[in-house]
Amino acid sequence: MNEEQREMGHSVSMGSHPRGNKVADAGVASSHSPDKGDETDDMPELLDIDDDMWCDWDEDHSECELQVRCLFCERLFHSAQDTFSHCTSEHQFNINQMVYKHGLDCYRYIKLVNFIRITNPSAEFFKSIHGEAPWDKEEYMKPFFIDDALLQFDVDEIWEHVEKPCSSDQGNDESQVQAAHFQRLEEAERRAEKAEAAVERIMEDFQKMRQYVQDFVINADARTGTSNTNAIADLREEEESIYFSSYGHYGIHEEMLKDKVRTESYRDFMYSNPHIFKDKVILDVGCGTGILSMFAARAGAKHVIGVDQSEIICQAMDIVRENELDGVVTLIKGRIEDVELPVDKVDVIVSEWMGYFLLFESMLDSVIYARDKYLMEGGAVYPDICTISLVAVGDRKKHDEHVAFWDDVYGFKMSCMKKVVIPEAMVEMLNPDILISECCVIKMIDCNTVGISDLDFTSEFSLEITKDHECVAISGHFDISFEKNCSSKVSFSTGPRSTKTHWKQTVFLLEHPISVKKGDVLHGKITCCKNRKDPRSLIITIFINNTKQTYSLQ
Repeated sequence: MNEEQREMGHSVSMGSHPRGNKVADAGVASSHSPDKGDETDDMPELLDIDDDMWCDWDEDHSECELQVRCLFCERLFHSAQDTFSHCTSEHQFNINQMVYKHGLDCYRYIKLVNFIRITNPSAEFFKSIHGEAPWDKEEYMKPFFIDDALLQFDVDEIWEHVEKPCSSDQGNDESQVQAAHFQRLEEAERRAEKAEAAVERIMEDFQKMRQYVQDFVINADARTGTSNTNAIADLREEEESIYFSSYGHYGIHEEMLKDKVRTESYRDFMYSNPHIFKDKVILDVGCGTGILSMFAARAGAKHVIGVDQSEIICQAMDIVRENELDGVVTLIKGRIEDVELPVDKVDVIVSEWMGYFLLFESMLDSVIYARDKYLMEGGAVYPDICTISLVAVGDRKKHDEHVAFWDDVYGFKMSCMKKVVIPEAMVEMLNPDILISECCVIKMIDCNTVGISDLDFTSEFSLEITKDHECVAISGHFDISFEKNCSSKVSFSTGPRSTKTHWKQTVFLLEHPISVKKGDVLHGKITCCKNRKDPRSLIITIFINNTKQTYSLQ
């Protein structure tokens, strides 16, 4: 090879970049090339290579020279930089300005190149683009040409050049560069948000997988007749940690505080019944941000003790001090079952312990423990009266979306999915218009007398139908009352005909809808108990219309 050939070969190699090659390799997994039948009519312009060069060409040379096609015409060049210089001089398309203006990273640059190859826009077209770029679609990650050399160009070289002090011949206005960097940063933040959402979905899947593994271990022990008590205890201890840590997230407390039905009911009960709190010692079980403890203090309590295991207790301490109530309110971090209170007995216990379907999370167990250990004779627990009710749902659309959907999924039968979808109880706010029966109370709890064993129950129910329809689901909700020793009673409901609360309603879909007419009575039986593998979740079984369906609430 003569000197002229070696120099030409060197100029060809300058068009690629190690990082650019990685991006290009990722982008060309599937590609599109022009129809071979058009090769004669669309023959690209050949490089100007004389006969002597061909004669001297080494027969063992296996690599072809890099040919970079212009973005707007069929001219070929030896490098990406030569191509971009041609685009600037002949087509008034400046790649540097495009990179700065739209904050292009390597992936958006690849989309831009493929967009131009595929849609053949004029260079003038890009001067009118403001806001969202038309090439920011995943379809433009697919190359138009196989081994398009422009896709191997590393756009970071442009940014690295910009980040150095700008020389006079570059003509880069500082504000323009800053704006480009800001746009690039915004794009990076958007990608980070998408990645964070993907991580959250992965974590949810991981938790589900963990539950499946736990179920498998316990079932395996049952089959083999062996025990794995220590492993199960460790799992449950970890679950307790996860449960309490979930209440360390501020969003949960914000949602509960913004639930006016919940929060104002507790406030109104305490403020309208000061005789219950005046000069009394109050225990707040699961105090969270301390809002109930502060209500009790303002109602005249002599001493309020708040207990909570989650990290929110640290913020609660600051809140109490900020409101100058630290002389009355004492906060203790820990489980009520594990801590030692600074008093032997209390006059009143207040707690917001309710979960979905009232009993989900099993926090009432802790209230009962505190009542039996710390409440003095004649004292009271608030709220005191709680009821769980059922109502029939007649929303055929909901059934089609969640159950019938699996009969035909893009032409495929997936009816086996019903067996795993239906048992997952749903928590949502129902439209009162889709209710087709009167409510039926299935459980009443008096927090001053109830025992832990009473929280697993079986109850018969009768739903009086109010309109001709199909019953596609049974919905459950609860009602709360503050009654004992109250001169002014306060109550609220989480039912679908009441003001929305963060508890919403718990919906149990039926696999097969039941046709009913106005005046009919649907008779059934419901069983509710703790899940022995995860005591904070519930197993609910409904017997209705000669069928039995079991649901999990977790």
